[in-house]
Amino acid sequence: MQKWLSPRATGVPISPEHHLLEANRNIRELIEDTSIPASVRAELSSEFEEIESISGKLRNGEIHIAAFGRVGVGKSSLLNALLQRKAFTTSPLHGETKAEGREEWVSMRGAHVVLIDTPGIDELEGKQREALARRISNRVDVTLMLCEGDLTQLEFQALQQLCAVQRTVLLILNKSDRYGEDELRLLLGRLQERCANLLPVDRVISTSSDPRPETVVYANGSGEQREEKRQVQPDIALLRQTLWSILEKEGHALAALNASIFASELDEKIATRIVQARKSVAERIIRNYCIGKGLLVAINPVPVTDLLAAAGSDVAMVIHLGEVYGFKLSRREATRLLFTISAQLAALMGAYWGMNLMSSALKTASAGLSTALTATTQGALAWYATYLTGEMAQTWFSKGKSWGNAGPRQTARSILASLDRDTLVSTAREDLLARLKGNQP
Repeated sequence: MQKWLSPRATGVPISPEHHLLEANRNIRELIEDTSIPASVRAELSSEFEEIESISGKLRNGEIHIAAFGRVGVGKSSLLNALLQRKAFTTSPLHGETKAEGREEWVSMRGAHVVLIDTPGIDELEGKQREALARRISNRVDVTLMLCEGDLTQLEFQALQQLCAVQRTVLLILNKSDRYGEDELRLLLGRLQERCANLLPVDRVISTSSDPRPETVVYANGSGEQREEKRQVQPDIALLRQTLWSILEKEGHALAALNASIFASELDEKIATRIVQARKSVAERIIRNYCIGKGLLVAINPVPVTDLLAAAGSDVAMVIHLGEVYGFKLSRREATRLLFTISAQLAALMGAYWGMNLMSSALKTASAGLSTALTATTQGALAWYATYLTGEMAQTWFSKGKSWGNAGPRQTARSILASLDRDTLVSTAREDLLARLKGNQP
């Protein structure tokens, strides 16, 4: 088998078998990664089942080839012709293949080639089977996209999707025995032209997997004639030759590449889900601290000390958010981060600080009797300020304890610009008022 040359600077050739082992090692590390939250694993359970299957495929040195296409184009028949035995069920009734079917074709040096049959992609009331067919075709090493004439819009879209996932695809014009020589040449040319941006010309092949019997006329010595039906052998020689050429040159490398692509896709999904999960948890934490701080500021009748207590609440929130993103901050570190955030927000939220100090002074002048008048206003502003603080802290943690290129000032401006302050303050005031009245627990 042809050696696969590594792109390493050393130029030392590395065997495809090495890439299989390396791909499987990377997949196992992903499967066994204990840092992936259980909730994310549960949400991506089907993907993890698939990657477990791919890992087993790599360990067994398997190369998978799937037949894909509409109902009745001869997928099962073509695979049977390759196997030279009837392993996959065929029927004149449409939709005979209800689920994935697998058969080992032959063994090649260091690999086992497995043929996979799939349901038709256009079956009525067969959306689940269609999804299964598409999933299989996205995970195999070589896909045989079958048609029986010029491509329908559904078939062309399916072919585009198959080619978009960077797998090896062959377009098979099956049932070629239905066409005359000139018709077949024109049809192949048409398919090659339509698919020029998707497939090389030599990846568009005609086959006849289950030819119609031919009529043979026999004449005896007296001139009497009789007709007999004679079975015609499948015409798949070019397809078989093309497949073996691909497998001999690229088989193991294809398996390793496809496994790595899927692992990379799953890794990206995991990262996205973790970010989403952390953001969801962080948002709930921020909202809880908003309510807690808003109530604390609103109902605390002791002048000025409500502001000091509120600052302590912000420190606790920052520490809590850090834990969500996997960072353990001391109170000193959290206070330093809070100071940085507050310094940026202070210049942008002068009205907030002015209203808080005014409300606190009003409490002092009236010995706390004005609390009921100022509670919802001061509490709502505290709620809003806490929300901004939490959003900035979450941004800092999500970037790995960094403000990135924007810096804290631009981060604060961006967050403020993205929020509807009046709506948030109004929501906070209504929420606090309802809680102060005892309408909510």
